Amino acid sequence: MSGVGPVEPGEGTRARDVPDADAPAVPDPPRGRYAQVYARHRRAVFAVAAAVAMLAGGGYLHATRPEPAPPPEAPYPSQAVGVSYLGPLTGGAPRGSFGFEVELSVRSGPPVTIERMTQPYAGLSLTTDPHIPARIATDVSRKMAITMRITECAKVPENAGLPFLDVTLRNTRAIEVHSFILGERYAQDLSDALQVACSNNFLSSPKT
Repeated sequence: MSGVGPVEPGEGTRARDVPDADAPAVPDPPRGRYAQVYARHRRAVFAVAAAVAMLAGGGYLHATRPEPAPPPEAPYPSQAVGVSYLGPLTGGAPRGSFGFEVELSVRSGPPVTIERMTQPYAGLSLTTDPHIPARIATDVSRKMAITMRITECAKVPENAGLPFLDVTLRNTRAIEVHSFILGERYAQDLSDALQVACSNNFLSSPKT
């Protein structure tokens, strides 16, 4: 019988000497000065990179966001103002003069300023109380007394068929001159006042 014992495993043939294929590979430590700095501050670098990416994404979203709709534009003053005829004024008018009362209102939009008010007949002058310019706020009506004075009867109609008032209006959008027709009742009251004033010969010649 020979004295040969069990065969000893050679170097590198033991199970512990064979690297595990499933074990993660251990990277070699970075070499060089900058690589070592990067290795020490890798988390900080990643955090800064993530922050820069977020800022870039936020800036892109901000630049490409849809623009908000612009606020609605104010209406033209002639579209917002209403003038209503209330009736003749009784008493207090100077000789050869007569008065009416109207009501002005702003239905929508910003306040409107009444810059000027005139009437179409050359033989009449017109003044208002309160005096113009007058400012009217939205949804707040304002009464105004109109006094007309005859300067020459030959230049006023005997029968005012469709009289109107020319009113200069101003708001934040525009300045406009608009003609307001006040209706049949105003036309009849104006015709009556003109006939009474001129038939009594209050003023038969031009006055300054």
